[in-house]
Parts: sequence; structure tokens; C-alpha cells
Amino acid sequence: MSTVEAGYDPTFLGPPVPLPVPEQEVRELPSTHFTVLLDPERRLAAATAVNIDGARLVDLERGDDWHLDPRVPADEQAGPELYARNDLDRGHLVRRRDPVWGDLVVARRANLETFAYPNAAPQASAFNQGELLWVGLEDHVLEYATSNRSRLSVFTGPVLADDDPVYRGVGIPRLFWKVAAWASGDRLRATAFVLDQTSLVATIRATDEVPPLGPFRTFQVPVADVEQLTGLDLGPLVSADVLAPVGALGDRERWTELTALEQIAL
Repeated sequence: MSTVEAGYDPTFLGPPVPLPVPEQEVRELPSTHFTVLLDPERRLAAATAVNIDGARLVDLERGDDWHLDPRVPADEQAGPELYARNDLDRGHLVRRRDPVWGDLVVARRANLETFAYPNAAPQASAFNQGELLWVGLEDHVLEYATSNRSRLSVFTGPVLADDDPVYRGVGIPRLFWKVAAWASGDRLRATAFVLDQTSLVATIRATDEVPPLGPFRTFQVPVADVEQLTGLDLGPLVSADVLAPVGALGDRERWTELTALEQIAL
């Protein structure tokens, strides 16, 4: 792997944005244009970070070459056994197309590397309006950011709660989070979102039974709330939040449920 292309670049936007800092010990796994911070005890990522150059994206066929990361012991990754014979999907945390930019060789390498299991988390296999909204958030923010600079850094992960329901030995996250950051001139800007699949996983049992998968709910939330939910240190992203700081941390009345991209405040 090229050392020039490997890993999330904290200077990519101009204003420095370091990797999130977890409370727990993690394995830092740099890949092409992105980095995964893997929690080996939970066998899922605590956070991911990707640089997106919207002006240099390459359109490649998806493929489906999911594989264990050879840098990590197999028993520290939630691998294919978690997703076999059920309706749980290997949901990309770093979206497949986000790091796929640059020359063709680099883009193809990035495409392949997004299919490593540390970059996956269990999500619903059938997408509805909520999921389409969730995966379209980055496109919407990138279009907004392009008016100033066509670059974006995105941080994504599950909320790894102690009481997540356990299925096949893996705690299934009920919440996922995403923070998008961009530069407006020399000023850093950021906004955050939370996806709630609580109703979907509430009845998962420790057997091979998975309940019918219902809709996700997507919210725009203060960046500080993501920091509180996850225990991550998000550094300058909190003060760069486009939402005005109001109310107490964790007050979900501040969360705006989204049903259309046009509702997003930027």
C-alpha cells in the first residue's frame, strides 16, 4: 500500500481536524484515503474517518469482495458468520464511493479496501426512505460545500453501548452517528447526524432469530451530543457545529428528525 495515499489526512480541509480519540483502546487501521478505529473487544469500529475529494471521484463498479483485514486477528473482527442466513447487512461505515478518488490505480485500491470487515456494521438489508436519506446525507453536504471547496471529511461509526443486544456474540448497535466537516474559506464547519435503529434490534435474541427489520429514523443533532453519546473526543468539530448551541447536552428535543434532505440546516 502506498504510504502517500494511506490513511485519513487531518490537514485535508486546510483547518486541521484530527482523528476522533476514543476512550477505549482501539486498533488504528489506515487505508486509502480513510482510517478505521477498531474496538477489538466489541469487534466493530468505534469510529471511521474519510477524506472525500468531490472533484476527483471515480465511478467504479461496486463489487462485493468482503474480506477479513489481515492486520487484525480474526477473533477481533465481526466477520461473515455474523451476517450469514439472516436479514442483517454488512453496512459500510466509510461509504464505498467516498474514498474512491484520484488516479485509477489508487481509486481501485480504495474501493477494495472499503470491503474489509472492520469497516462494516450490522444494518438492515432492505432500504426505505430513512436509509436512502441516511446514505444521501454526504452527497447533500458535499454539494453545499462545493460552493466554497469541493472537499469533505466525514466521520462515522456506531454508538457502542454497554447494553446493546447481543447476537451471535456481537453487540448490535442501536444508534449510528455521522459528522461531516468542510472548510468555508479558512473556517471549519461541521454538522452531525444520528441514525436510530432501536426498534429494529430491540427484539434480537441470542439465537439465530432476527426480527423483521423496520425503518431507521434519521436525526440532525448537535455535534456535542455525538461526543457525549460515544465518549469520543471530536476535537474542533464541536466548536465548528453549524447548529447554535442551545439546551443541555443529551436533550433529544434538540434533535430534528429528517424526512427529506431539504430539512438539513447547513
